[in-house]
Amino acid sequence: MNKLLFGDNLNWLRNREIFPDASVDLIYLDPPFNSKRDYAVIFKSPKGYDSEAQAEAFKDTWHWTQEAEREFDEIIQQTNQDAAAMIQAFRGLLGVNDMMAYLTMMTNRLLELHRVLKPAGSLYLHCDPTASHYLKIVLDCIFGKENFRNEISWKRTPFSGSSKARAKQYPRSHDVILFYSKTENLTWNTPSIPYSEKYLKRFKWDDNDGRGTYRKTLLKTYSQETFDRLKEENRLVAPVKAGAKWSYKQYLKESSGERQIDDIWCDINSLNPVSKERLGYPTQKPQALLERIISASSNEGDLVLDPFCGCGTAVHAAQKLRRNWIGIDITSFAIAQIEDRLKKAFPEDAGTKGQRRLKYIVDGLPKDFEGAKNLAAREPDGKYQCQWWVVRWLLGAQLRDGKKKGGDGGIDGVKHFTIYESKAKFDALKKPDYKKIGTIIISVKAGENVSPTMVKDLIATISRERAEIGLFVTLAKPTSGMITEAATAGFYQMPNGKKYQRIQILTIEGLMNKTERAEHPDYEPDVNYKAAKAESNAEQQDLV
Repeated sequence: MNKLLFGDNLNWLRNREIFPDASVDLIYLDPPFNSKRDYAVIFKSPKGYDSEAQAEAFKDTWHWTQEAEREFDEIIQQTNQDAAAMIQAFRGLLGVNDMMAYLTMMTNRLLELHRVLKPAGSLYLHCDPTASHYLKIVLDCIFGKENFRNEISWKRTPFSGSSKARAKQYPRSHDVILFYSKTENLTWNTPSIPYSEKYLKRFKWDDNDGRGTYRKTLLKTYSQETFDRLKEENRLVAPVKAGAKWSYKQYLKESSGERQIDDIWCDINSLNPVSKERLGYPTQKPQALLERIISASSNEGDLVLDPFCGCGTAVHAAQKLRRNWIGIDITSFAIAQIEDRLKKAFPEDAGTKGQRRLKYIVDGLPKDFEGAKNLAAREPDGKYQCQWWVVRWLLGAQLRDGKKKGGDGGIDGVKHFTIYESKAKFDALKKPDYKKIGTIIISVKAGENVSPTMVKDLIATISRERAEIGLFVTLAKPTSGMITEAATAGFYQMPNGKKYQRIQILTIEGLMNKTERAEHPDYEPDVNYKAAKAESNAEQQDLV
């Protein structure tokens, strides 16, 4: 089955039941990097990564900590001594700082990614000039410099950076994609695009001999045999000036009609803020970019892995192109976004409409209350991961816009439902519809200490937000004072007369064992999540 895996990708990659040796056909990774910042910033602080979710997940990852020291020691002890020597040299050059922590984490993961890659497999590492030169050395040591294929420059935008920065340097407009293969015998489907109108206009000559239009191309190097053959075929054009080179006639109809894509990609723009493709994830890459990579370096039925899958563009593209896939991310927020994206793009009835049926599993999330407590206790961000998990998986609600820790205004999630008013009332007001949207505010407390004050805060929040219902979800057991405080908020009444307790206290344990549930009107899922475009050009796939 296709898989979404929640957790540290290094731990998952070392699980040999899921990732045996030589089991993956193509790897694409877009790890957090210091895009659109000064080169020196990553040495000082990893703050400012474009994706809030990834910024939160990796807030402490790119500092030199005991974890970084442990992973450094693991690299020294493993069998690839080129990589071991390289990482020690980096430490001597860079010292102990955020960049060294970043390179240590990446080296350990790239060693595992090399292990799981098939002999005909390829790896694409998406980065920017902040660290691309260091990462290329890492990849040379792990994959072998002979297996370096390309340094692709993706011109993602006309320019970027502040006007102050551009006053002292050339505007930055590209990312780097490092392309390596496992061996010389790699899977390769030559990517191409149709000729441009500008190129086609070069075929402006026609001898009216039935062979059609042609362009004149210099005959740079040739043998006498080739020269004689072209002359016999009436394909030579004599030089106008003495001493100049001959040309030959290159006929349009003899070409494939397509131009092979080189390592400078200028035809795929980054997503603008109002793009219909954008799902609200700041570092989201265009789907066309991933479709190009996956089409070129894999075949239908192959397995594509994205170990930093973010909002899931790679797995979406793989699903569309009839590849199997595995996506890994360290935030439950990202896994939730990917699930919603896939379900919108590949509806449940896809198989009956000629689309590709969506089949996958999610692993790594808590399966029992003990697992929930372990998640909440995980350092450094377990409480927040637990909050996101509760909102998305236990309550089926919308995460509060991926807000940063501590900046959510007391709101961890929201859920919407439809309020059907009296049709006669709306007709009297001459309104076109007789329904409106109600809001449920969710507050999750994943710590050991809860109090009536927290319930009072939720009451104040739903009043401020003009919401209909508030859900207070707690890992710890609520106190009698909290229950009393919730009761004082009274009830919300639907137009049909049905009442719901305005403040409901629920426990994570009760939600997991289904002895408790939130009581509220049904809601329309389309109200809660921004929809990805439904795909319609793929067929049902075979399972792995």
